[in-house]
Amino acid sequence: MAPKPGAEWSTALSNLVLGVVSLHAAVSTAQCTNGHLMCAGCFIHLLADARLKEEQATCPNCRCEISKSLCCRNLAVEKAVSELPSECGFCLRQFPRSLLERHQKEECQDRVTQCKYKRIGCPWHGPFHELTVHEAACAHPTKTGNELMEILDEMDQSHRKEMQLYNSIFSLLSFEKIGYTEVQFRPYRTDDFITRLYYETPRFTVLNQTWVLKARVNDSERNPNLSCKRTLSFQLLLKSKVTAPLECSFLLLKGPYDDVRISPVIYHFVFTNESNETDYVPLPIIDSVECNKLLAAKNINLRLFLFQIQK
Repeated sequence: MAPKPGAEWSTALSNLVLGVVSLHAAVSTAQCTNGHLMCAGCFIHLLADARLKEEQATCPNCRCEISKSLCCRNLAVEKAVSELPSECGFCLRQFPRSLLERHQKEECQDRVTQCKYKRIGCPWHGPFHELTVHEAACAHPTKTGNELMEILDEMDQSHRKEMQLYNSIFSLLSFEKIGYTEVQFRPYRTDDFITRLYYETPRFTVLNQTWVLKARVNDSERNPNLSCKRTLSFQLLLKSKVTAPLECSFLLLKGPYDDVRISPVIYHFVFTNESNETDYVPLPIIDSVECNKLLAAKNINLRLFLFQIQK
């Protein structure tokens, strides 16, 4: 007869799950065809590394092939992980993982918070239980009007930069000639002795002109797979012949079915038959984690907007 689950069995199960899925990673898991588990972050990183090395991604335990189509989630383990104790990073007390986020955001007395006078320049941040004492003694409410104006001017500069970007986008939307299309970057390898990975789209037509987009990883760094920091840069190439200079503004955004975070940045260029390609410019991805999401995919799908500036 099988032994009844008891404290020893429960502890063994907890240790097994804890050994497989880090409690500091996302609860979501990926499972290879042999049942080995990876947290979502590690799974995406393995796929991105394989793309950079021009190799098939494999499970780190059994070396079987892994991909988004071959792997699946293990809901039983995700449920078990959500109930296992996890330590609050502020007060160091333990809670079921499913309750930890709410505790850290709303309940923990040691969670880091900011002074309510932050909006007039107070830089203080500290544990929540010290907030009341600090705000009672905060010097910012007693500052003179001139002192506050200096602080607010510095804060306004940052806000103005953001508003300048959005106003530029709204201004572009009023142009007569606007075009956009979904673009798909496909991975390729150079023919050099040391091959490098780059991406290129098929030719596409926008504003009655033919274009191509290219992208490269870490600005063609020799071994981007050895770097923890991952970036993508891209260039826009005009393939049509033009009879006069073609001045354009353009930007890349995420496609409608992707969850990668890209900040809008507007680039400008005057295309001619002699100067028909832009320099490589950064794809404004939030961080390396978002870049790995793109690299892990078979193809990179984004949306290009083109605005023709008419004299």
